[in-house]
Amino acid sequence: MSVPAQYFRAGVGAVIVNGEGLVLALERADIPGAWQLPQGGLEASEEPLQAAFREVAEETGILECDLKILDTSLEPIVYELPVSARSEKTGRGQAQYWFLFRFDGSDSAIDVKHGSEFRTWKWVPFKNMVRSTADFRKCVYRHIAKQFREHISHSSLPFSRA
Repeated sequence: MSVPAQYFRAGVGAVIVNGEGLVLALERADIPGAWQLPQGGLEASEEPLQAAFREVAEETGILECDLKILDTSLEPIVYELPVSARSEKTGRGQAQYWFLFRFDGSDSAIDVKHGSEFRTWKWVPFKNMVRSTADFRKCVYRHIAKQFREHISHSSLPFSRA
């Protein structure tokens, strides 16, 4: 299949909350101080929920059995990448299906270092994610914060076990 010059890659994102309503934040290995939520592209013939479980496992080590789905985005949420971040793989940006999960496992199960994308993790109030993520993701994070607001904490105190 030939990929058009301008396209938005189909993807998924996951908001993972703990018992206190704090979200799992991942610090990028290539950009110290840049934090994000687990996310990634859909593989051929993969359903969005399957992709979310796969991406979470690949990026955090968290298995499907330790997650309970609480909510899903009503429709895909689209963001456009800066020109300098576009590539044949990423296209112009992503159209993502978002899922909200409650993490029922032990923090010792979280392992971001088995992959190369992230260097560490911590539990934070969702508003910290909006402040500490790349500018092009901020509108997506604000949108999902509104949609998932009943399940996530907006207090200003971070909680870390990393």
